[in-house]
Amino acid sequence: MTGHPDGTNAPASAAPGAPSFDGGESPAPGAAYLAADGFLEPLLEELADSTATVHGRLVITQAPPRPAAWSINTWLQPRRIAIASIKDGARSLRAIQRNWAVYEHGHHRRAKLIQEQLPHVSAKPLVFPAPAPTAPLGAWTLLDEGTILASPVCSSAFANGEVAFVEDKATPPNRAYLKLWEALTLAGRMPGPGDRCLDLGACPGGWTWVLQSLGADVTAIDKAPLDPRIASLPRVTVRRESAFGLDPVTIGPVDWLCSDVICYPERLLRLVHQWKDGGHARNFICTLKFQGETDHASARAFAAIPGSRLLHLSHNKHELTWIYLAPETSAV
Repeated sequence: MTGHPDGTNAPASAAPGAPSFDGGESPAPGAAYLAADGFLEPLLEELADSTATVHGRLVITQAPPRPAAWSINTWLQPRRIAIASIKDGARSLRAIQRNWAVYEHGHHRRAKLIQEQLPHVSAKPLVFPAPAPTAPLGAWTLLDEGTILASPVCSSAFANGEVAFVEDKATPPNRAYLKLWEALTLAGRMPGPGDRCLDLGACPGGWTWVLQSLGADVTAIDKAPLDPRIASLPRVTVRRESAFGLDPVTIGPVDWLCSDVICYPERLLRLVHQWKDGGHARNFICTLKFQGETDHASARAFAAIPGSRLLHLSHNKHELTWIYLAPETSAV
């Protein structure tokens, strides 16, 4: 999630009660952005910062933190720490806070030995729909043998932004369900019993399975057939038609519109506006799939929709996930 510890697209300010820094520590200007493995290039294109330096998959800039969809973990308060030894490195990090996750690039043995001297942080895979961890988790790396770059405040509560689950390798028809699991976990809100969900581009049914398993009523839309095991589940209605020819009036208002449909992002943007601006759907989780070069213009258009977030999930490929949650209303 980019930009802020709570997942919004706004850069974070210093947390209340944040520790002061002195001794061998010096503020590092700007921010650092970690790309998922294989996706450094779109992150560099998105940042378009000529001052940036690259440390493996970590892009270090002099400018203040800003939203970066292709960053799976943004380091919001980076600082350089000069260390004389492995023990000194671990002591310096412990003096800032308890929980740290290392990003290793070069100096692997030295980094491992420092991390081993820090308090253990559980990295067990989540059992969906368990909530995301809430404990602060800092990130650090060795720039060279005598220099740590560390940020006590990051945008992701997961080590290196990587969300792992205890997978169901028997029921879902493909692994796409992991994207929806991750998106819902990061969103912090999920469909439930009584909610009406629309799954666009549903074949073979992985997202429909997730929504149905949460107790929601699901209308699955795709020209291709769903896996028969998914199509026959209770509370699942299948319509064999195009997501883009669908008239919202024939569906009625839905609580969640979910789309993993293969299409150009600009076409998906028009569909989203049709459903959102017309008041036909309240919450959205949509995958922007890029064919060939990354369409940064369309990505910026999605990110500009007020109240939304644009993320590169750890389970995304050459794609981004757009999340919009309707404001929650207080009970009267």
